[in-house]
Amino acid sequence: MDKQTTNGKNKTAIPKELLDQLIAFNGGTEGLTGPEGLLQQLTGALVSRALDGELEHHLGYGKGDKPPEGQDNRRNGKGTKTLRTPQGEIKVEVPRDRNGTFEPELVPKHQRQFDGFDEKIISMYARGMTVRDIRAHLEELYGVDVSPDLISRATESVVDELKVPVAQ
Repeated sequence: MDKQTTNGKNKTAIPKELLDQLIAFNGGTEGLTGPEGLLQQLTGALVSRALDGELEHHLGYGKGDKPPEGQDNRRNGKGTKTLRTPQGEIKVEVPRDRNGTFEPELVPKHQRQFDGFDEKIISMYARGMTVRDIRAHLEELYGVDVSPDLISRATESVVDELKVPVAQ
């Protein structure tokens, strides 16, 4: 696996073997685009995982972890949302909290249009962007100011989503 160092931390690049496996799983390069194409599937999965990261940040603890003392707000399932993108519609899972105080930043409540995310995610990983770069990119494209901690949690969730065993 390719490693690079940014601000003293190791970041893992997406292995070529994983990309080859994903392309093969979706029927070769013909399966990259279209309504059920790999790009749409990945976009939906990445947005869903990033939203999970936002909820973790909002609640202050990870899924499966014990909530902090005095924390009465908990996860409360997920809802499905259909977003329109330049490549077509994608379905994402939006996590909920019991108190109804979770306000997603990446895809705010009632938003149905989602432009530029495919290119953004691809460019972030391809360029090995730092948290500071990603934060500036989110501000520029979406007009949201997010904390470095939120970006770290969201990108870690995305990396976890992409890690699957490679067939030997």
